[in-house]
Amino acid sequence: MRIMLIVAGLGLLVVLVNAGCAAVRAGYDTAPYKMLRHEGRFEVRQYPDLMLVSTPLKGSDGSFMRLFRYIQGQNEARKKIAMTTPVFMERGASNGMMAFVLPATLQSGEAPVPTGPEVALRTLPGGRYAVLRFSGGMNESRERRQLARLRDWLAAAGLKTLEEPVFGYFDPPWTPPFMRRNEVMLRLVAD
Repeated sequence: MRIMLIVAGLGLLVVLVNAGCAAVRAGYDTAPYKMLRHEGRFEVRQYPDLMLVSTPLKGSDGSFMRLFRYIQGQNEARKKIAMTTPVFMERGASNGMMAFVLPATLQSGEAPVPTGPEVALRTLPGGRYAVLRFSGGMNESRERRQLARLRDWLAAAGLKTLEEPVFGYFDPPWTPPFMRRNEVMLRLVAD
């Protein structure tokens, strides 16, 4: 009887944590896209141009906080801006970038100019992107494995890519790793 109560309690805890994580994620606007193809965890999406605020990614150097300060008003307009998902990470050979997607309600000319150091506005070009959704904590080994899976799927589907990958992270750090929504995206060559 005691074991059944423990199992039931753990089951209830998992349900509550899952509902809480979904509610937190649902509280943020997400970058808009149109689904073009769906095969399991693999998707092809059409994205519009996305306005981003970005900063260099240098390990645990405060990249997130530089961007967070921008949306909290560290900009020329001293305007607070809503948090959105995903937080994008680009890891190049020599440098990387972290970026927040600005809300769709801000047109390109309306985004306030950043005043913080190493923070800039830029556009992620729209187009077709191949996307693989995965869970787990953020680490480069997992990112490499998921990127390899996406590239294998693209090769089998006969799709060609243009650029380096972009990783999207949707959940706050307190979300249990097995419940996190993460994605790797590769921009596709236009038809």
